Parts: sequence; C-alpha cells; structure tokens
Amino acid sequence: MKIVIFDMDGTLLDSKKDITISINYIRELHYNLPPLSEEFIVEAINMEVRNLPKMFYGTELYEDKDRDVFEIHYALQCTQNPYLYNGVKETLQELVASGVKISVATNAPTPFASRMLKHLEVDEMFDVIIGADKVRVSKPDPQMLHEILNHYGFDKERDEAWMVGDNSKDMLSAQNAGIGSMFATWGFTPEADHEIVIFEPKEILDIVL
Repeated sequence: MKIVIFDMDGTLLDSKKDITISINYIRELHYNLPPLSEEFIVEAINMEVRNLPKMFYGTELYEDKDRDVFEIHYALQCTQNPYLYNGVKETLQELVASGVKISVATNAPTPFASRMLKHLEVDEMFDVIIGADKVRVSKPDPQMLHEILNHYGFDKERDEAWMVGDNSKDMLSAQNAGIGSMFATWGFTPEADHEIVIFEPKEILDIVL
C-alpha cells in the first residue's frame, strides 16, 4: 500500500486572500488596526514558533470574541477566492487511479478544510480530512499523521507513506511519524532546504508510482 498525506493551505490550494480578509476584518472590528498584507500573514502562519494572536491582533492569547467572529466570518469567506494550484487536481486523480491512498492533514479546522475542498470538487478523493481540532497537538507533532496511518492500518515493514507540504512543520511531522516527505515549492514557500524538493505537483507521481 502507498499513502500520500497532503497539507492543504499552500500545498493543495491557495487560500491566502480569504484568510487575510477575515483576519483584517477582526483587526478593524475589534482593535481599529490597519490591514496586514497577505505576505505577512502567510509568513507568520508558516513560522515554526510564533504567537499568532500577538502578530495578528496584539493580544497574548486568542480572545473568545476574536475566535468566535473569525469562525463565523471565515466560514462564509473561505470559499470566495481559493483555487487549486496548477496540476494538483490532475495529480490527485492520477494517484487515486493508480491505487494510491490520499488524505489531508491540515492545521486549519476540519470544517473549513472540508468546506474548501468540497467547493473545489476534490474532497471525495480523500479518505481522511483531518484538521487541528481533531487532535490534541497539531503539526509538527505527528499525532495527525498517526491518525491517518492508523486509519489505513499502515505497516512500515510492508507499506510506504509520504507527507507533502510547504513548510518545516509538515516536514517535521513526517519525520516524527517515521515516514517520507516532499517539500512543495509552488505554494506559500518558494525555496526549501530539504532532501526531496518538488517544484510542481506531477513530480509526486515520479516519486510515488
């Protein structure tokens, strides 16, 4: 059995416009702060160690009022502008047609992930879509990946598995789970220092098939 686990934002799809709109909505509504750029927000999200509420809203922790309004706003916003990166859908279709099992492990909440992937008409190809709300600790902890591997009854002596992602948290989660990994550079992180670096989705086929 072969398994490919995908990160979502910055790997399968570009979501930065909608994430930015929702964060800036909270900044203006609750703090009268000026808008942040898409580039700043993506860089912050991809950092290994960071305090996002401090960077986004100037608070040490996420306030309930910010979390509640963000979830309501983003639930509607998240399907307005996302798009699959070129070659992603065709690569997913080829993997599935070749008998490869595919799933998604994202630090985004599962309901948003499922909603976006359904909107982009690729959700049904994935066996498992799991977000940070489904585990105690999100990536780079391997818990999310272990949940997916356990779903398949993964046996490292018999099966092969890879994580495909666009930041170091994805690569560390794969390392911590004891599986292979590929660093995707077509999304949020154009350069990488990693053993396997891929520049377009179809390269996954050469590695897995």
